[in-house]
Amino acid sequence: MFNRPPIEERIAARQRELGPMKPGKYFPHAPARFLFFFGIGVVVVTHVIALAALWWV
Repeated sequence: MFNRPPIEERIAARQRELGPMKPGKYFPHAPARFLFFFGIGVVVVTHVIALAALWWV
């Protein structure tokens, strides 16, 4: 569409351009690490609140 390659080809080209990650690195960039830990934090806090609510009932 609009003379652009499909999204799959654009993603593949971008990954080829970046190359492999360095050893010992788990996240490709800082925002990915932030979102991962933020998501884990939300899950933990939600579970703690749910357990506290069950304990008080």
